[in-house]
Formats: sequence, structure tokens, C-alpha cells
Amino acid sequence: MLDRKHFKRDSQPVIKWIDQYLREIQKYPVKSQVKPGDIKGRIPLKMPEQGEDISTILGDFEQLILPGVTHWQHPNFHAYFNANSSTESILAEMITAALGTQCMIWETSPAAAELEERMMDWFKVAFGLPKKWEGVIHDTASTASLTAIITAREVATGFRSNDHGVPNNLRIYCSSETHSSIEKAAGIAGIGRNNVIKIEVDHQRRIIPSALESAIKDDLVSDKTPCIVIVTLGTTGTMAIDSVEAVASICKKYGIWLHVDAAYAGSALLLPEYKWMIDGVNNVDSFVFNPHKWLFTNFDCTIYFVKNADLLIKTFEILPEYLKTGTRGQVNDYRDWGIQLGRRFRALKLWFVLRSYGLHGLREKIRHHIRLSQHFVKWVEGNADLEMVTTPILNYCCFRHNPSGKEMSLEALNKINEVLLKN
Repeated sequence: MLDRKHFKRDSQPVIKWIDQYLREIQKYPVKSQVKPGDIKGRIPLKMPEQGEDISTILGDFEQLILPGVTHWQHPNFHAYFNANSSTESILAEMITAALGTQCMIWETSPAAAELEERMMDWFKVAFGLPKKWEGVIHDTASTASLTAIITAREVATGFRSNDHGVPNNLRIYCSSETHSSIEKAAGIAGIGRNNVIKIEVDHQRRIIPSALESAIKDDLVSDKTPCIVIVTLGTTGTMAIDSVEAVASICKKYGIWLHVDAAYAGSALLLPEYKWMIDGVNNVDSFVFNPHKWLFTNFDCTIYFVKNADLLIKTFEILPEYLKTGTRGQVNDYRDWGIQLGRRFRALKLWFVLRSYGLHGLREKIRHHIRLSQHFVKWVEGNADLEMVTTPILNYCCFRHNPSGKEMSLEALNKINEVLLKN
């Protein structure tokens, strides 16, 4: 067991390892090469009876754990959306861990609550979001979208579902490309996955507004209650950018909650040339994006905005005696803004990153990534055996292998691309 009096001495091997890892990360394979059960099989079945020194633990980490790590910060990592980190974010996480702050209400850490509030203000200005919106930091976009669905559920049922249960006629609308977290959230929220209506998409995999309105009309005739519509800025499969403006006008017409999932592409709203993605945002009810995807803030950190925070708080607040304080009503007690009671001090790492890079630095990085993608697109377009599947956007392009001069069925094309993907 380590003595905190010797923290500087005992932390040096770990700091040295982190420094070396970040310098030499390219020497590791991007994806772990172990087989199922390899790691577990090398770890003892029982915890040690006696404590062990840090050098032994660190050595075993390198020998036992590291081989089973997929290196998300590796420059050749191209799976999913990168969870980009930065030196600033790592340092802030170290301070956060040292503080061990519990940020459930203002009283438990005033600085955490007020820094979080100010970070939301910074993003509102930088993104050009409505001034009256308010925000909160969650762990992931899945949690934020669940929060939106539950809030919309309460609004649609006159705030009766929390007390009396969820009726079986609520409907959730999204495109067939929407993230799987929405189906999962439908089950958790008691609405049910069968009540998630997948709307047809166009050639760019964007939701078709006319198809959405037709589905809503059909449900109203069938005594279903439209609850929430989810549009996505940057779908996980093909980076489709749904039209916020077109869908927002439909939601306004029928009085339906509109949630925008901008988990990845939302970061690009820092660029004036991409603010078109949120045309119509004044009619949006909630909005989420992840700084841990493209803003150099290590996982986890999700920003969730709402047009009307009172509806959010009314949905989630509960006040046992041990949480009553004299400052209630004067401050933001963020445990009332979502599912969790206990909350981490996520605003600190965000503050470190935003101050260190600055708005100019963040814009330059994002633009650089987009330029790199454009160079890659030209390379793909110049290769006769490769073809684009959708029009490239931001730092993303969707392509496949299609051998030149060969007539192949879609099934055959999918098979050869699956082989390439797995190898």
C-alpha cells in the first residue's frame, strides 16, 4: 500500500510510462491480438493476501494487461469515431482523480457546478445556439438521448408516466440510420422498441421529411401519441446529416419534441462554414454532442442542451431529506438534470482543453482533419478499384472495393468487402 507522503516518488514510474507510451504508441498493433480468455487466464483467481509494490503492479500491467488493449489514440486507428484525447485532458483528469470530487449538487462542489455552467455558455456562443438554452455534462450521448426521450415521454403524458407508468401508445421516430442507443433507450424508458418507427432515408442516408410526416399522420389516425423525433448530424454508419430545418417544421406543426443527436459532427459547428447543419435550431428541444469524439477531451464527456430546463428538472428531480440544501433554487443542482445522482468533475478537463487550444486552435485542427480527408477522397476517386458509396462530408468518406472491369452482384461485393474489413 502506497503512502501519500511519497506521492511524487511513487508516481514517477507511472508518469514515465505514460510519457513513453504517448511517444511510442505507433510501435503497438492498433488492435489487440489476444484471443478470448487470454487476459483473464493469466490473472490469479483471487486477490493477493498481502499488498504488492507499485513496480510489480506496473510490470504486470505491461505484461498482462497491455497486450489486451486496443490503442484508440494510435494514429492508424480508423474504427468507429476516434475518442481523441490530449495532453491537457490527461493532466486535468489526473487533477480530477486527485480531488475525488462528488459533483451531484452545488453544495458538494460549488466550483464544479459553476464551471460546468460556464462551459455550457462558452459552447452556446461558439456554436451559435439559442441564448436561452441551458446545458449539462453527461457521460455519453446514449445517456443524453435517453434523458431526452424520458423528458419527452413526461411532456407527452402530462408528467404522469413517472408516477403511474408508461402508456403503450407512445411513438419515437428516427431514421433507419439512427444510432442503436435510441432503440435501447426506448426499452429503458418503458416506451418499447416496437414503438420506435424507422423512417425511410434518401440516397445520402438522410431521413426523408415527407416520409416522417406520413408516419406521424398514420399514427394519429391509429390513436398513437407521437412522443419524440430524433434527427442525426453525422450518423454512425455513413455520416448522414439529417435536415434539422425540415424536420423541425414538422415537429412544430404537430407539437412533438425534437432531439438532435450531433454526437460526432457537432464539433464542426465551431466552423462558420458548417453552421448550416443547425438551420432551424430555434425549434429544437434538445441537442447533444461529444467533445470526447473530436474536441480532444478524453472519454467520457457529453454536452446536452435543452430549450426548457424546467421540463428536464421536473422530469428528474426527487428530493429526499439528505439532499435538501439552503441554496436550492439559487443554483444549478445538476443531479436533477439527468439520471445519475453521483457525478464526476468533467467540466475541469473541458476547461483545460478549451483554454489551451482556444477557439482558433480548435478550428484549425478540425479544418486540418477535413483537408486530410479531402486528400484521401482524391486518392480513392483516382483508384479504379474503389468507389464512393455516399458523398464525402467533413473528415469522412464512405467507400468500398469494387474491382474494375468485373460485373459483380451486391451480395458478392458485400462479401469481398467483409473479407477486407476483417483482415
